[in-house]
Amino acid sequence: MTLDWWGLSLQAVNVLILVWLLGRVFWRPVADAISRRQEAAVAMLDEGKALQAKVDVQLAEIDETRRGIASEREAILAEAMATADAVAKATLRDAQTRADTLIGAARTAIDRDKHDARKENAAKVAELSVEIAARLLGRFSSSVIQAAFLEQLVEAIANLSPSDRAALTASETVIEIVTASEPEDVEMAGIEKAVKNALGGTPGIRFVTDPDMIAGLELRQAHFVLRNSWRADLETIRKEVANVD
Repeated sequence: MTLDWWGLSLQAVNVLILVWLLGRVFWRPVADAISRRQEAAVAMLDEGKALQAKVDVQLAEIDETRRGIASEREAILAEAMATADAVAKATLRDAQTRADTLIGAARTAIDRDKHDARKENAAKVAELSVEIAARLLGRFSSSVIQAAFLEQLVEAIANLSPSDRAALTASETVIEIVTASEPEDVEMAGIEKAVKNALGGTPGIRFVTDPDMIAGLELRQAHFVLRNSWRADLETIRKEVANVD
């Protein structure tokens, strides 16, 4: 069997031409396209990485902002709670103060009412006691009691200052000797004599009857009164009892 070298050479040349054409027309553009696609893919990948980095940075900023907002929220809540607690305590203190003031005022009013009631009751008791005493003492008005009052009147006159006694005797105004009941003539004379001796002079004297005195002897002039009677004593007692707290 013989080989056709010329034919083989032509076929070889055809293959080489085909390979060259494929490499020139097909493989190089394809390779360039692939290379460009690879470069674009790398660029897109780099851009994606850069974008991812930006996103990561933004996410970190957002997370930091969230943490800041959470911290601020907690601070605001804490401040609000502290303010609310302070307001509640202040309101409670104010309410307690007002309650204490009202209670104090009520206690003061109660104490005042009790004091007034006690004083009013004491005054009524004193009035009643004075009235009862006056009625009882009125039954014992006698010459012995009158003599005792006369002795007290003479002693009271003696205790006056000399100038007061002199003014009484020197006055042109008549001196009134007040009795609870009209005395007998002899008793009247004895009273007048004792009063004049005590005054150390002879002033004008007039007897006056005042049953409200109950018992006693009093000396009266226009600007002078010497009280010496059961009425005066009972009135003093009544005032003292009424003024007792």
